Amino acid sequence: MVTQLSRYWWVIALRGVVSILFGIALIVLPEIALPVLVILFGAYALVDGFTNIVAAIGDRKVNDRWWALALEGLMGVGIGVVTFFWPQITAVALLYLIAAWALITGIFEIVAAIQMRKEIKNEWLLVVMGLLSIAFAVLMVLNPAAGALAVITVIGVYAIIFGILLLALAIRLKGDQLDRSEDHTEPVYVQ
Repeated sequence: MVTQLSRYWWVIALRGVVSILFGIALIVLPEIALPVLVILFGAYALVDGFTNIVAAIGDRKVNDRWWALALEGLMGVGIGVVTFFWPQITAVALLYLIAAWALITGIFEIVAAIQMRKEIKNEWLLVVMGLLSIAFAVLMVLNPAAGALAVITVIGVYAIIFGILLLALAIRLKGDQLDRSEDHTEPVYVQ
């Protein structure tokens, strides 16, 4: 499984970059209207979902658990599509949509970390990302009446931290790929 993830380290890095850019846009432009937030979030969820689906499809022949990543990807695409076809979404509904997405993503990340704990070093990055996602979801559900600017700032900070953790994981996976190529124990697939 680690070998397959290492092959697609760039997909994880892309997810990280998109997440960081999304977070920066929200923090730098806090006065953006809710429709713009809906479009930004929808675009982010679509890109995140599609990259997960691409990675899952690439792993389906060699990884029995590819379906979990595909399911996470389909959920992201679904939430992205809902945000585009339901633009008059209210702030509270968007909050719950984002919270549901973060909760499910966090659960899948923790499950992946548990499954890979004997195969990858520093799997704690996945656990931290999962716990961060779950904590973010719980905070959003417990305080739905928070002001729009506070929600936008929290989403921005979350997206930046999550993106940084994704980039750290991608760098680690790329390093594992390079280590394997130096050992000549497994073939290396360069994308």
